[in-house]
Amino acid sequence: MLSRHIALFMSAGLLAAAISAFSVGRVLAADHEAGVPLAPADAAGPWTVETGGHAVCVIKLSAAKAGNAGFALNAPADCAAALPASVAGWTPSGDGMALTGADGQVVLSFGRWSNSLFVSHQASGVDIQLQRGGPHA
Repeated sequence: MLSRHIALFMSAGLLAAAISAFSVGRVLAADHEAGVPLAPADAAGPWTVETGGHAVCVIKLSAAKAGNAGFALNAPADCAAALPASVAGWTPSGDGMALTGADGQVVLSFGRWSNSLFVSHQASGVDIQLQRGGPHA
């Protein structure tokens, strides 16, 4: 009987340790997930702009400040089909990131879906997505 109680106690202890480890892992993983502000250094680099299921262009986000616009952003001319012409920079937001104009006003907001995917829902029903890296197949 005593050995059964010890076995139950040990099982409960192992379960508690596993739950604790899982919870700690989730808290650490949450540092880079949806709902957590994006650090400029983490966002720096190329991002593919996609809309209507097609890659349109690649923008480059920088961690360097760009005056009132927030952080620097390089958008080539071929992005005009998907992004407003007034885009001059970017800034982290509470739930993702926003592309900004030269005056720092938000031009286009993106919600964070994962570390590598940000989505802007448009009234037209055709979303604009930013995916980390170069063009995706």
